[in-house]
Amino acid sequence: MTAVGEWFRRRRTPRTRRGASVEARLHDHVERLGEEHPPIPLDSVDYTMARPNVLADKFGPVLTYMSRVELEVERNVLELNLLLPEPPPVDRFFYGDVWLPQETHHGLILDKLQSLVGLPSSTLNLNHIDLRMRLLGALGKSTAIQDVTRMLYYLTGVATEQSAILAYNKLHRGLMQLGEKAVAATVIGPIRRQEPGHFAYYKIAAQGLWEELGAWQKWLARTIRRFSFEPVGAYDEAQRGDFGVVMERLGITGEGEAGLMRYAEQIGRVETELLWAQKEGLKVPAYVVDALRHAAYLAAGRNSAMAA
Repeated sequence: MTAVGEWFRRRRTPRTRRGASVEARLHDHVERLGEEHPPIPLDSVDYTMARPNVLADKFGPVLTYMSRVELEVERNVLELNLLLPEPPPVDRFFYGDVWLPQETHHGLILDKLQSLVGLPSSTLNLNHIDLRMRLLGALGKSTAIQDVTRMLYYLTGVATEQSAILAYNKLHRGLMQLGEKAVAATVIGPIRRQEPGHFAYYKIAAQGLWEELGAWQKWLARTIRRFSFEPVGAYDEAQRGDFGVVMERLGITGEGEAGLMRYAEQIGRVETELLWAQKEGLKVPAYVVDALRHAAYLAAGRNSAMAA
């Protein structure tokens, strides 16, 4: 057992209000993730490619976007330290000891792959924290507000990891269709096997914390989420357009509105069930659909400009 794990078992901080069974379940889950899914060894990857130029033409924007998102976890941890100055030990155990090392190796592997197919390395933001994050962090010094912030962190994690699972599955399928079996098996395959464990952590944590929030905290979480939701890794208009291109290259928007709605329902399912259970018949929050539509719109605008 890790030192963090032993400390967790002996002492829970006063801030941990979720039921003991949820905390124990989360801790066991993180320990299992760490034991069964260590960071992918960088020397275990086979970068042999049959047609690297074709791979770059078809999936270059996907590799560039994914490698950037994976490598920016360093900044994500800085944000978490700001937003959650007193997190439950199991949260710190998860994102510090398991999630961060795994995601960093994902990014390094994808970055090398895009380099080998002739693409430039991603431009990274590793230390600039958005003003909205700083404001929320300042408010989070209150225990009650920090519980809301944690809820938002879990919801973002759920949507992010579900997006990653879907994207890596589609990318793996696309690489197999291109005949790039080595890359599919030793790059994308191992990465996609680690993402569901992250998703499960956030889902369990979100469900447990939601039951502990008061009515006003739930209202605040819904309100902030409505105005702060954005596709994974898309923090400005350029990146939202990049995300739209990723959806296009992975075939998510190939079926038009039907494909986009299906994708929105998948990444928004957990928060629909938690935050909006009182709205019967709501398949997915409108803000999720609107964010994806906007990204697709920006990507379509780029295509039109290039064709002109």
